[in-house]
Amino acid sequence: MPKVAVVFAPGCEEVEGLTVIDVLRRLGIDAKMVGLEDREVLGAHNIKLTCDELMGDQLLKYDLVAFPGGMGGSKRLRDNEQLKRLMVQRNREGKWDAAMCAAPIALARYGLLDNHDYTCYPGMNEEIQKEVPSARFHKDITVVDEEAKILTSRGPATALAYAFKIAEVLGVDTKQIKKDMLYDYLAQNI
Repeated sequence: MPKVAVVFAPGCEEVEGLTVIDVLRRLGIDAKMVGLEDREVLGAHNIKLTCDELMGDQLLKYDLVAFPGGMGGSKRLRDNEQLKRLMVQRNREGKWDAAMCAAPIALARYGLLDNHDYTCYPGMNEEIQKEVPSARFHKDITVVDEEAKILTSRGPATALAYAFKIAEVLGVDTKQIKKDMLYDYLAQNI
């Protein structure tokens, strides 16, 4: 079964990170909450999160590393040099990475969106285009760039789609869980 790390930074969008952890664990995927600076993380809405581990070189061992958004958290992810080094190395090794909402600004700063497809929270694409003019923005709920092995998504309401897509790019069948969690019902009735 694949291993996934979700990196939580202070000021993160809690629902985006916790949804990924919840869905992946329901699927039996080894999903860990990883604190960027500390194991105790205070999210954007003052929800205290207790992570399984602290960020370090172990990120190189995961099949996919995912970032939740939230402006405060995304800026911390973007500006952390150790994380940048690890993510660039993961990319060179052909491993999957994912970011949603404002967090694709981190992937842009790391140089990972150069000539690749992505999506993000409305308006963040303007900041990303300044950083990486060759990056190709799309308004889709989720965007998978197979060549770069990068998955991105739009914002809080797309967290379930993001979580399911993470499982799918790792080869995990999500058909039953989408039914069990009423995702299919929501998609048909909203």
